[in-house]
Amino acid sequence: MSDPEPFDVHKIRHKLKLHNDTGDRQLWENKKDAVCPACEDPFSELLISEQLENSFNRPDGRFCVVREESRILVFTH
Repeated sequence: MSDPEPFDVHKIRHKLKLHNDTGDRQLWENKKDAVCPACEDPFSELLISEQLENSFNRPDGRFCVVREESRILVFTH
């Protein structure tokens, strides 16, 4: 079984607004109903982190996590 394709934020960049980029961590807002790869529902925000250790404030609702080889993606709904 092959690994799934990594989530390519650049393919949907036109649907997102970048709020913060520290080099190893990015926060994006979904402006046009891009869908979460974990549940296939539109998401509100996307946090992409290449850091080994992360700490997050608790989101107000449901969230999905996608783990890739060198990063994690957290989608809030």
